[in-house]
Amino acid sequence: MATFDTSHIRNFSIVAHIDHGKSTISDRILSLTRTVEERDMESQLLDTMDIERERGITIKSNAVRVMYDADDGETYQFNLIDTPGHVDFTYEVSRSLAACEGAVLVVDATQGVEAQTVSNANLAMNANLDIVPAINKIDLPSAHPEEVKTEIEDELAIPADDAVCVSGKTGEGIHDLLEAIVGLVSAPEGDADGPLKALILDSYFDEYRGVVAMVRVFDGSIKKGDQLWMMQAGEGFLADAVGVKRPAEALVPELGVGEVGFVVTGLKDPEAVRVGDTVTGRDRRCAEALPGYREAKPMVYTGIFPVDNKEYENLRDALDKLHVNDPSLTWSPETSAALGFGFRVGFLGLLHMEVVKERLEREFNLDLIATSPSVDYHVFKTDGEMVAVRSPQDLPDVTRIDHIEEPYLKAKIICPPEFTGAVMQLAIEHRGVTTDMIHLTERSVEMHFDMPLAELILDFFDQLKSRTKGYASLDYEFSEYRASDLVKLDILLSGDEVDALSFIVHKDKAYALARGLCDKLKEIIPRQLFEVPIQGAIGNKIIARSTVKARRKDVLAKCYGGDISRKRKLLEKQKEGKKRMKAIGSVEVPQEAFLAILKVDE
Repeated sequence: MATFDTSHIRNFSIVAHIDHGKSTISDRILSLTRTVEERDMESQLLDTMDIERERGITIKSNAVRVMYDADDGETYQFNLIDTPGHVDFTYEVSRSLAACEGAVLVVDATQGVEAQTVSNANLAMNANLDIVPAINKIDLPSAHPEEVKTEIEDELAIPADDAVCVSGKTGEGIHDLLEAIVGLVSAPEGDADGPLKALILDSYFDEYRGVVAMVRVFDGSIKKGDQLWMMQAGEGFLADAVGVKRPAEALVPELGVGEVGFVVTGLKDPEAVRVGDTVTGRDRRCAEALPGYREAKPMVYTGIFPVDNKEYENLRDALDKLHVNDPSLTWSPETSAALGFGFRVGFLGLLHMEVVKERLEREFNLDLIATSPSVDYHVFKTDGEMVAVRSPQDLPDVTRIDHIEEPYLKAKIICPPEFTGAVMQLAIEHRGVTTDMIHLTERSVEMHFDMPLAELILDFFDQLKSRTKGYASLDYEFSEYRASDLVKLDILLSGDEVDALSFIVHKDKAYALARGLCDKLKEIIPRQLFEVPIQGAIGNKIIARSTVKARRKDVLAKCYGGDISRKRKLLEKQKEGKKRMKAIGSVEVPQEAFLAILKVDE
């Protein structure tokens, strides 16, 4: 039988645009319900990673159980899931929503509806969830909650009569929000006596307990000692322990219908437990699996190499362990003449890439170099074959290429009307085409663009924020592959190609990039005893060049006056020596050169 009356359970996610105050509202809920004692309370309590606290963003969804004594005298069990707001982590949001019956949609009272607000509201509506609108930051002097209510109705088609005005900072309105959740969010339904059916929402690897899976129970129940079966993986395990997060882990006798908690599997293989899999009883199985999740498709690829090649195996193990709780991560081995052995890793976006690289360096003590990010190109060869190319090194010879297609996005930018010109100009510079423009209110315009993904991943977002004084918000989704005039740009040092500094770029932008790289390398590469030409080339055609001048010893220092022929003889001898050195000398590219050139923002 169920452990808790399901009519008193409420499962909900908190979703919003980045920086609209999801984590702060979660903190206030934990504080108001006394889930966490006042002395243990700290900001961003559900953001457990150091990197989340430092950047002030949520990267991983976190589920916590809260008991709430409502005004009607009843006690309710809330399973609250705090979700990320950044577009790169939309995948985390969709995973969280699958475990819920409701969503609290938080909108900033000063900023109003922004791009990710629209996208997250659509995710919640497509999942048929009950939506509770909450207008946050009403304590700020610039707050205009009544206008934001109108925006919610006009732009999201969500009735805003029920919108709760709250302040995550002061705690004002949080009690009203909890009452609204009790009244507006449906209770979970399920068969308590049927065969177990539970969805794996997340998992992480614990060195002492093996893989720990976060689950939402739809039918039946899970107790310690149950023999369980994963339907997709086709593998069984014994439940070593079951528990919930409050936010610290607390063991419970069982998890019943509608409840969210964790199961310790004891499995040592991180790959064994897949997010989105259905858990059922080994002997008494449910008829069909839950729909699970659509697999996240990486958008950006980059080479990650250990600075010390002895760390290669450690890097592989670290990627394996991160993959357990981030299934969107994909990788394959890659070799570079300049950087040695490493991996070509696929990410959902640039922030995802930065976060994973930082986690690898911090959590696994690795020293890493990341090459310049690229996207998944479709190369059509002259013999009709199509190959997917993720790295410039894999591009076939130019004589065998018929045409290349690159991924395009549908980008949506919301900004104040006075910045529309600046945004359009920026889009044109990044090969974007304006497809639509809608005046939402007097204060905001929604603009739609078709744009290549390769242009967006370099510096588009930073430029957008600086040109609109931080007011613009961006959301995007994959659209299609289109044919483009793309070329491979190589950098040559003394005539030798440096594979880690190759790029696939649009023909119109190749010259400027080559010029910039050559000038930058000239500053970074140490001077040799011979002249080092740095060249940018497309195929056999050199399009840019810089030269690192040779270091010269002053061989005439001891010649005071005397015959000119003696000086000439010394200079000729030096010249011969330099020519010989140039023939046998090789240019070592220092690690700093890669780090400086491969800085994403440049």
